[in-house]
Amino acid sequence: MVGFSSMLGREKCESYFIFSGETALGENFRAFLYTLALAYCFIGLSAITGRFFLSMENVVKHTREVVEVDPITQAEIIRHEKVWNYTIADISLLAFGTSFPQISLATIDAIQNMGNLYAGGLGPGTLIGSAAFDLFPIHAVCVVVPKAGELKKIADLGVWLVELFWSFWAYFWLYIILEVWTPNVVTLWEALLTVLQYGLLLTHAYAQDKRWPYISLPIDERPEDWVPEVHEKVKCSEISNVNKEIVDTVDIFSIHSENPTDPKYERVPQIDDVAEISDKAEEKMLEHLLTIWGKQFVDALRLESPESKKVNNVYLRMAQVFWQLLFLPWRFLFAFVPPCHIAHGWISFVCSLLFISGIAYIVTKLTDLISCVTGINAYVIAFTALASGTSWPDLVASKIAAERQKTADSAIANITCSNSVNIYVGIGVPWLIDTLYNFIAYREPLRIQNAGGLSFSLVVFFSTSVGCILVLVLRRLIFGAELGGPRLWAWITFAFFMLLWIIFVVLSSLKVSGFI
Repeated sequence: MVGFSSMLGREKCESYFIFSGETALGENFRAFLYTLALAYCFIGLSAITGRFFLSMENVVKHTREVVEVDPITQAEIIRHEKVWNYTIADISLLAFGTSFPQISLATIDAIQNMGNLYAGGLGPGTLIGSAAFDLFPIHAVCVVVPKAGELKKIADLGVWLVELFWSFWAYFWLYIILEVWTPNVVTLWEALLTVLQYGLLLTHAYAQDKRWPYISLPIDERPEDWVPEVHEKVKCSEISNVNKEIVDTVDIFSIHSENPTDPKYERVPQIDDVAEISDKAEEKMLEHLLTIWGKQFVDALRLESPESKKVNNVYLRMAQVFWQLLFLPWRFLFAFVPPCHIAHGWISFVCSLLFISGIAYIVTKLTDLISCVTGINAYVIAFTALASGTSWPDLVASKIAAERQKTADSAIANITCSNSVNIYVGIGVPWLIDTLYNFIAYREPLRIQNAGGLSFSLVVFFSTSVGCILVLVLRRLIFGAELGGPRLWAWITFAFFMLLWIIFVVLSSLKVSGFI
């Protein structure tokens, strides 16, 4: 059978992934193997997502002790307030964390291209494609997730409008760089300004959340009880019965609850608090943490849970076991991530990001090989497979929020914030690395290969995103909420959003491939 590359008259791809013997295989078979490996990497990303969310939850739930004096009785009142502001946590930890696969991929791509006058295409293509995936398919899923007739609306419109503005401005700014100021090149100052605008987004959103005068929009406050205090459908933590005296573990979005008490979750001690307890208690605490860490490996190797063993259908049980076998290598690898109860989750948070970076590196290598053996433009792969696969954490985070929160704030905020982070950090930092190197080494700017294709994709994204936002506004006016509502209209909205995504992918792919 004549290979696809031979039909196009291309030279045989001599690059390989692990060993040189791969080049002896047929191009079609190699493409199949590399695509299969890429899909397995995406399974790995989904496996690390849950551990990342659990560690982030512990980071954001960290409280500090505040001592106040009662003006009447002069008695000391001790209260605990959370260190993190909810809006800043959404924009920084949540949005940055869920976008980290794309950011890692773009940064690795930039480092590999250091010394070249032309920027790599995987990073920008993946991030723009990820923005479209976030805006269309993830919105589509969030609309149909609530129960039939249940409505969930954005409670804090002010913060959402600020986030939406900076999200759209990010892509407009990218178009200015590529087509207006310095067409087809990126200068050091443009890259630096791109990164600095992330700081402006954080400042503006915080100002809106705190209702600073002259800066914030005069829109209603977010209600305090915007998350249910008890999540009936939340699965119990993997943690065994351990010390129940210090800190709760709840689902990721319960960080927004003013009273996040849930008896379904175990309480485990934070390692930071050991200074205030006896040596004996400290030893017991460390023993508990080691027990938890050891249980991570036991759970990773378990193929069937007590619930799955109750399933009577033998074929369904076999399918469940097969699915668990697929995840087993990843679960065992990620069991090395320390428990999220050490240092308020920071160590687990950082380790999770390191694992994500490692998977992103493998993804870049596989993508280059797929492009090499098939001749498909790397931008096309970035717009489609990479954007969808690396956006999985965004989809999971928004789906959880749409299911468990009383409002649509974090579900939609995660989408808009992730899109902003994609540009200001995901494209800004890699471009800053390359432009700084080129400026020092060559006194030359960074040239963008196929900048016209990227600019065209931005125009298509703008056009389709307007349709998406208009539908959300119409749903707000007609049904009183952006998510949920009558099932028929929810599924019609789902279909429309998916159609917008298909239009973006098809038009962008045809443009960068030179067909239009």
